[in-house]
Parts: sequence; C-alpha cells; structure tokens
Amino acid sequence: MPQTTITPYRDGPYLVRGDFAVLDQEGNAIDARRGTVALCRCGRSQMRPFCDGTHALVGFRAEGGLEARHRRVEPAERREGDAAA
Repeated sequence: MPQTTITPYRDGPYLVRGDFAVLDQEGNAIDARRGTVALCRCGRSQMRPFCDGTHALVGFRAEGGLEARHRRVEPAERREGDAAA
C-alpha cells in the first residue's frame, strides 16, 4: 500500500491521506496539521488550498475516481478550450 493516497470525491474535495507535504508555488511548506486533509476542487474555499465545504453551497459538480474515463464525451459536450479528441 502506498504511503500517500489521494481520493477524488464526487462533487467534493480531494482527500489526501498518509505521509505528505503541502507546498506553495515557491516551495514553502503549508502546515496541514494532520495526516488527512481535504483539498479544494471547486476553487471557492476561503481556506484554499484546503476545503471548507463551500462546494456544497455553490453546487460544485465533478466526477470521482475513474468515472470520467468511462464516460464518452460527445463533441457538443466539450467546453471551449478543450483539446480535440
């Protein structure tokens, strides 16, 4: 079993468990204060990079796990800027 695991939760954060370090873009450590953290995926948290639950209030939607790989994306579903498949 890996020392660190990252689990994307449907419509929620990434849960990071294990032995890890959270760094800012300059490489400075951000104190995670625990062995499991929730990282924001919606971009609306007031505690970024950590999740504060705002995703539930703003209706954030995202698939979890491997679901995205198994769902066929039709051309009409692609967002502007997506790479062509």
